Amino acid sequence: MIQYPGFDPIAIAIGPVKVHWYGVMYLVGFATAWWLARYRAARPGSSWKPVDVDDFIFFGMLGVILGGRLGYVLFYGMKYWMEDGLYPLKIWDGGMSFHGGLLGVGVATAIFALRRGRHIADVFDFAAPVTGLGLLAGRVGNFINGELWGKPTEVPWGFRVDGEVRHATQLYEGALEGLVLFAVLWWFTSRPRPRFAPIGLFLALYGAARVVVEFWRIPDAHIGYLAGGWLTMGMVLSLPMVLAGLAMLAIAYRRNEPSGNCLPAGAVAAGRARAGSR
Repeated sequence: MIQYPGFDPIAIAIGPVKVHWYGVMYLVGFATAWWLARYRAARPGSSWKPVDVDDFIFFGMLGVILGGRLGYVLFYGMKYWMEDGLYPLKIWDGGMSFHGGLLGVGVATAIFALRRGRHIADVFDFAAPVTGLGLLAGRVGNFINGELWGKPTEVPWGFRVDGEVRHATQLYEGALEGLVLFAVLWWFTSRPRPRFAPIGLFLALYGAARVVVEFWRIPDAHIGYLAGGWLTMGMVLSLPMVLAGLAMLAIAYRRNEPSGNCLPAGAVAAGRARAGSR
């Protein structure tokens, strides 16, 4: 058993200005995604430029924040919205949904792709491997905030919280949905894959990891279990992700379309020749 230290959720306080650790974790996540995306864009044969990455991360930030908050309100916080019409705007009160953030990023990605003349699937594929460490940072933020605890347990790695030993499901999610997901996707996309394959693998792995952890995680108190004493809203929202991801993987390898994120071999060779003649 490990005693939960009870972190102060405020990282920095300067007069009336307070910076919460959860916000810091969001910044870490965006900064990590930006750095990894720039690294991938700089590889020989990439059709992405640094300015493309900068603009895409900006669109993605808007999608995550707006979609994450709206998704939480619609999926988990309707009760609070009915009590307070301004609740969706009160981001400082907490409440962000990954599934809502994913939908928000989807809309932002579609807008970015249309503005840049890129195939939407290619942009999703490019983003898939760079998000895992950001998801890990977000779950660390949940742990610091002391939220999203799991069920009571007797395992030696459980944390004592408010007199009870519980599963640290925030860290379980951070490990599976963040670190493991990043490692697998980063390796998988280290060489060209068919269009739709990276995003398909992302959806299938994230959805499966979330469903597994939900068996140990306590559902939101105002929602509870949806059926059978085990089915949660997180499972209901994640299962379609698994199915969609598997379908995309099947489509990707059946069609075997080359990704627009990679320049044709002839273009890469010509670029190297021009660079060598300078």
